[in-house]
Amino acid sequence: MTPLIDDIWVYLSAGPLLWLTLTLAAYVVAYYAYERSGMNPLVNPVAVSVTLLVLLLYATDVEYGTYFDGAQFVHFLLGPATVALAVPLYANIKIVRRAAIPMLLALLVGSATAVGSVVVIASLLGGSPETLLSLAPRSVTTPIAMGISERVGGLPSLTAVLVILTGIIGAMSGTPLFNMLRIRDYRARGFAIGIAAHGIGTARAFQVNQIAGTFAGIGMGLNGLITALLVPLLLFLL
Repeated sequence: MTPLIDDIWVYLSAGPLLWLTLTLAAYVVAYYAYERSGMNPLVNPVAVSVTLLVLLLYATDVEYGTYFDGAQFVHFLLGPATVALAVPLYANIKIVRRAAIPMLLALLVGSATAVGSVVVIASLLGGSPETLLSLAPRSVTTPIAMGISERVGGLPSLTAVLVILTGIIGAMSGTPLFNMLRIRDYRARGFAIGIAAHGIGTARAFQVNQIAGTFAGIGMGLNGLITALLVPLLLFLL
């Protein structure tokens, strides 16, 4: 950058509206690319927009704290968005009630697998106890996962990165995987992606089918509760 442009950028980057605007613009561009790809799950708008923002922050040498000061309003909206999942749940309550027992069994198996598999694999690869505890809640939505990680002695910042990566990978691979396995029941598809890929996977499930999104939201919420109980138990065993 020339000195004049550099001075202008320093001035603008200090303003909170700049990073909020750039965050929204990145998502608009990413979603446009997603639509142009024919809703290809590999062109996940969250993955694309995160990549764009990371490249921008790296190119402009802006610290994450500065970025978050401006973009935190989007983070604030995660709360209302999560609460809003109650609307499709209420609309499909009869379908949910009929699947209550299968969901309970799937929840116990899915949550235990999500926590146990990553801990066992990381342990075999030589991960430290602190790393294992940071990895354990990676399938839970970010605020809960960070809270669990902090409480049991993990690294919340590492957990947050892993949670986001898990959600993106799950959202991108879920639909092709279900199709390959010939799983057609949207209740099962949604519940599985909600447990495995939390909020990002749930958002993707709603794009595919409302029933899938409803069950994904239930899976995401219940998995957060169960994982909060499983990880302290894991700490005791370690």
